[in-house]
Amino acid sequence: MNRWSERLLRAVHMWFLVVLMMGVGNASAQSQPQQQPTQPQQQTFKPEEIEALVAPIALYPDSVLSQVLMASTYPLEIVHAARWVKDNPNVKGDAAVKAVQGQPWDVSVKSLVAFPQALEPMNDKLEWTQKLGDAFLAQEKDVLAAVQRLRARAQEAGNLKSNEQQNVTVEPAPAGGQTTQTIVRIEPANPAVIYVPAYNPTVVYGTWGYPGYPPYYWPPYPAYYPGAALATGLAFGVGLAAAGAIFGNCNWGGGDVNINVNKAANIDRNFDRTKVQGGKWQHDASHRQGVAYRDSASREKFANNVSGAGARDDFRGRTGDAGDRAGAANRAGGANNANLGERGGGRNNASAGERGGGGNNAGVADRGGGGNAAGVSNRAGGANTAGAGNRAAVSDRASTGSGGRDSAFQGVGGGGRAQQQDLNRGRSSAQSSNFNRAGGGGMRAGGGGGRGRR
Repeated sequence: MNRWSERLLRAVHMWFLVVLMMGVGNASAQSQPQQQPTQPQQQTFKPEEIEALVAPIALYPDSVLSQVLMASTYPLEIVHAARWVKDNPNVKGDAAVKAVQGQPWDVSVKSLVAFPQALEPMNDKLEWTQKLGDAFLAQEKDVLAAVQRLRARAQEAGNLKSNEQQNVTVEPAPAGGQTTQTIVRIEPANPAVIYVPAYNPTVVYGTWGYPGYPPYYWPPYPAYYPGAALATGLAFGVGLAAAGAIFGNCNWGGGDVNINVNKAANIDRNFDRTKVQGGKWQHDASHRQGVAYRDSASREKFANNVSGAGARDDFRGRTGDAGDRAGAANRAGGANNANLGERGGGRNNASAGERGGGGNNAGVADRGGGGNAAGVSNRAGGANTAGAGNRAAVSDRASTGSGGRDSAFQGVGGGGRAQQQDLNRGRSSAQSSNFNRAGGGGMRAGGGGGRGRR
């Protein structure tokens, strides 16, 4: 073999080795599992968004504020409690709390029946309530820090001070605490009588610095703040003898909420002390009733990842207490829904004002035509529901017809397709109920500012 033949043979051999190596490399690359793109982390609430959410309640007494924050994480039970208050207008303060001891709601929700001026807006503004609860679950420390920032602004504006209704004290930030902010505490001047203020955030906090996140706002309800004028700051309305409804407080230094288990047990006979660790409040997912959690971290933490459709049905009032779920209520052709979502002539309506068609009216006495009132297990068309867990009258969103988000700035944040859908769902109840509101601002139906008598 001559020299040229050897060179050619070597060249062919090298080419073969190169091709072989390339094939092995490609096979190795194909055998490697492809890396999945990392999912972007869901955005949390911005500080200015949290301030807008807590603006209407930041000047509540510390104890009431803590219980509103806890209760906001159970929006469906807020609806149930607000309906109970509507149906029992003469039971007030500590007496109201005792009357609901046996209800299956969370202790924080039960406590708010003593403070209807706080509970009623939470029911009327459910979108706000759910957002507030979601923010509190995901960013508890940030929520409490936002409250302190707003209180400091109200003080600087001269609108937050001690008076015959409240004591306002300022403390330096605790050493080694979760915050470096000065702490502003608000406590009742008389522990036996509690006042819940109403105010316009754009007045009491001074100039609002976030045009993109205007503060939530609703005018004071005339039933609780008769003749209230907010031009100069806060309106306090009528004081409530409701010391027995207080079991929580804000731990400003720790950035969380504390509860007194003994007082909680006096409010809720079913209160489970074992769920409280070190006096710190813990969210109880069993009271969520299927309402979806906003962010993945909350879903994983509370192990209650509810499908979207189920959560929407629950939030719109298509379920009652926890016992009203699968199998508890047989519906006749879908016609026996006794809630806000009802439509059509012969269906049952949960609103106390609904009549007609021989259908069943929830929460009222028997009407003509053999219709059964709520609490009677036999319903029209032979459909049965569980006796103790009627869907009727517990899930009606009273006055969801307000035009979406209520802002302290006119023309900002109102309306929206979701709110219009809610309005359409509730129209049948809204037309006959004195409890409904009309279009944005929290005024009562009929365009006037007066509230229907309880």
